Amino acid sequence: MRILAINDISCVGKCSLTVALPIISSCGVTCDILPTAILSTHTGGFQGYTFRDLSEDIPAIIAHWKSLHLQYDIIISGYLGSISQIEMVKQVKKDLLKEGGLFVVDPVMGDNGILYSHFDKHFVEEMKGLCKIADIIVPNLTEACFLTDTNYSEVKEQDYPAILAKLKELCPRPSVTGCDIRCNGAVRSAVFYTDDTGNVKSYSTEKIEGAFHGAGDVYASALVGALARGVDMDKAVEISAKFTKNSIAQTKNDGTEARYGLNSESQMLKFLLDVEKAAK
Repeated sequence: MRILAINDISCVGKCSLTVALPIISSCGVTCDILPTAILSTHTGGFQGYTFRDLSEDIPAIIAHWKSLHLQYDIIISGYLGSISQIEMVKQVKKDLLKEGGLFVVDPVMGDNGILYSHFDKHFVEEMKGLCKIADIIVPNLTEACFLTDTNYSEVKEQDYPAILAKLKELCPRPSVTGCDIRCNGAVRSAVFYTDDTGNVKSYSTEKIEGAFHGAGDVYASALVGALARGVDMDKAVEISAKFTKNSIAQTKNDGTEARYGLNSESQMLKFLLDVEKAAK
């Protein structure tokens, strides 16, 4: 099993490829990487960071891999800094994904109801095009709203299934994170997703207050790792959501600044045992 993770490298602040590579590889599969940019830190909560766009290097990398006849069982794309990089990822899928392989898109664009500063509506439209050729997409609620032209500020709990239904018009198996629901008087954090047979379902965990950078990357990476081991969508969502929640709890208990990412390392063993138990 060979997986390709396409994302940026943020040297400090656990997110993107520094999260994807260890989590996916720990599941016992090969994970290659295609960096889209390299940053001294990620852009959330840090000032004065360095940024180098690697777009010019990507075509040569793809050409080299083609000469080696590399093919991937799963490709997952994350942060893409420009429309040209979206087009490059489409080409990567065309050239390097095995027939019958899985293409997963994490449409990183925004959070808390707003787009990140360097993205606009035109970028959203292009991201919709990438989602249309994906097998699974893993947006947070903000990104799901932009992809479905839904007003984030007006979204209520009862609207989540309708948002998922709209996402299914783009991609057969969407999985939306960061959906707050009320259960027995308490607020829980839920993932709304489509299972392997097309049914809309949800899975919730305890909601831990605060904004924790890299949580979406942890979830998406864990999901891909579990799916790569043959875990079905229901169990993969459950395992990944629990792992993410446990990592957030560990980070909060450790008193680590949220901008430095999740302390998922100490939760890795339990995650791997869950994957191994559920693997086909």
